[in-house]
Amino acid sequence: MNVVTGLKERRKEKQIKYERKVLRELSPKQLKERVQTYLLGNNRLGISFSQVLEEGCFDVAIEAFLLGANYSKFGYYGESLEDVSRRCELEKKHLIDTLFNFILYWGKLGDQDLYNESLYYQCDQYVESWWHDGFEKGKKRFKLRLH
Repeated sequence: MNVVTGLKERRKEKQIKYERKVLRELSPKQLKERVQTYLLGNNRLGISFSQVLEEGCFDVAIEAFLLGANYSKFGYYGESLEDVSRRCELEKKHLIDTLFNFILYWGKLGDQDLYNESLYYQCDQYVESWWHDGFEKGKKRFKLRLH
C-alpha cells in the first residue's frame, strides 16, 4: 500500500535531492580558496579571521551557490544572466547583508567606519562569484539533463 504525500512535501524532497546533487560539485578546498581571494586577499581591512568567521563565510557561499543553481533553470530556458540575476536580487542582497553583518560582528576591526564600505563591496563580490558559479553549474546540469 502506498503512502499519500502532499505536494509541499514532494516539492521539498525534490528540492533537497537536487541540492545534494549540486553540492557534490563543491569542495572544501574551493571554499577556502575563495575566502582567501575575496575576503582575506590583501587583508588591508585588518580583520582577524577565526574558525567561526571562516565557517560563516562557507555557509553564505553554499547558500549563494544553491541560489544560483536553483535559478539556473531560467537561464537554461533562454533568459540572460542579467535578467535571472535581477529575479533573485532580494535574496542575493539578503546574503550580502548577512555576510557583511556577520563579519562586522565576529571580526575584529580596528576602525570600523573607515572600512565598512570596502568590506561591503568585498562581500558583494564574494556572493556574486558563488551565485555565478552555481548558476553556471546548474545550467550545465540542465543541459545534461541531470536535474
